Order: sequence, then structure tokens, then C-alpha cells
Amino acid sequence: MSEDRPDEELFALLDDEYARAILTQTSTEPMSAKTLSDRCDASLPTVYRRAERLVEAGLLTERTEIGDSGHHYSVFEARLDRLTVDLDDGELTVAVETTPDDPADRFTDMWEGI
Repeated sequence: MSEDRPDEELFALLDDEYARAILTQTSTEPMSAKTLSDRCDASLPTVYRRAERLVEAGLLTERTEIGDSGHHYSVFEARLDRLTVDLDDGELTVAVETTPDDPADRFTDMWEGI
């Protein structure tokens, strides 16, 4: 859904209170699903479902970190910088500006996919 996302799908996604909460919480610092669950007052499955949709839309990034105990966990960070809605000749359009992916993160994702 990222670059070719229909405006209606984006409106529907941003209409969801949990999706908005995840974006606002992760705009200041990357957070684990557990932290997001606590801060957004949402269940872990709800956080993971919304995060998946936000990642697919290109508004959120997910990376894997290793905790002190050696366990892997996901960390999410907002990519959304600016969202503009225009009304022109009876038609709503959405323009989304996102933070570019870090090249090191893209390399890590590629390496983990091998």
C-alpha cells in the first residue's frame, strides 16, 4: 500500500485511534510492541495488527533488536513527517512525506532476508 496507496485506505487507517496513537508515540522515539501496548492502552495483538498496516502503508518502520537476555523483539518508529489533505474541484487528495529509510537498515533487512 505504500506509494500507490489509495487515499480512502489511508483515510481509513488514520481514522483508527490505535493507529494514530502508535504513530504519535513512535514519532519521538522507537518503541517495542509491549511499550506501545502500555502507552496506547491496547492489547498486544491490536498493536501488532495496526503496526503491520502502518508498515505496509510506509508510515512506520519495524526493526529487530536483541535484548539483554538474547531474545529478539520488534521496535517500531514512525516515518510520517507530514500529511497534507487537499480539496480541489470536489476531490480530496492526500500527500504524504516520510523520513527516508536508513541505508544501514535496508542492508540489514536484505541480509536477514537471505
